[in-house]
Amino acid sequence: MKKFIFYLALLTLTAILSSCASVTPSPVSMPSLPEVRREIVHTVAPGETLWRISKMYNVPIASIVQANHLKTTDSLKMGQRLTIPNATRPQPVISLYPSKKWKYIIIHHSATRLGNSLAFHKAHLRKGWDRGVGYHFIIDRRTSGKQDGQIETTPRWLKQQDGSHCKASNMNTKAIGICLVGDFNQGYVSPKQMESLVYLVNTLKNYYKIPSKNILAHGHVEGATTACPGRKFPWQDFKDRLRPDSASLR
Repeated sequence: MKKFIFYLALLTLTAILSSCASVTPSPVSMPSLPEVRREIVHTVAPGETLWRISKMYNVPIASIVQANHLKTTDSLKMGQRLTIPNATRPQPVISLYPSKKWKYIIIHHSATRLGNSLAFHKAHLRKGWDRGVGYHFIIDRRTSGKQDGQIETTPRWLKQQDGSHCKASNMNTKAIGICLVGDFNQGYVSPKQMESLVYLVNTLKNYYKIPSKNILAHGHVEGATTACPGRKFPWQDFKDRLRPDSASLR
């Protein structure tokens, strides 16, 4: 009987100690959040059409037309404000055109705290550039009504026109110009801007077979006299995140 009581006590003590022991939980993945949709107001940027805006926010053209009392044949005007019902976060709409023109990609900063494609278009027109905004793509910061990391495609890309962003080494005729909003002599590239830049450059690099050695900072172009895209731009980190060249480019 004494043995039975002893073993019973031992088992009870073991159970108590076990309940106090630290347990490593199995990793629990966060549940995927439902897609957030809401009504927003969108300001029409240079080159934007109902089709592009529809793709950007994943909203049918008919819904945009109805919400704004438009006719489907109406042409949009730069600066026009549109109600976009049930919109998602803006997604990049990057059109790719068969071409042997594009041999380089040049990275710039706007050297301004604020800005977007429409603002730069107006500023460049004031400088006398008849086609307006000189870059092919703008990567926004959370300013001027745009989302952090939002990619804007300008008319120069949609029309496959020369850029007006880098005269040195005649790059305007053969280089895709990408501008990130911000002054990276003073501040830093946001994580979302860098994510979008890597995505955009990898997309263009792969399609146009542009080797990594031809992806340059504005200030790295032979003949350029500028610190663009800024002393604090994380150039090596950016280059390390690009896809390796395919065998045909080596």
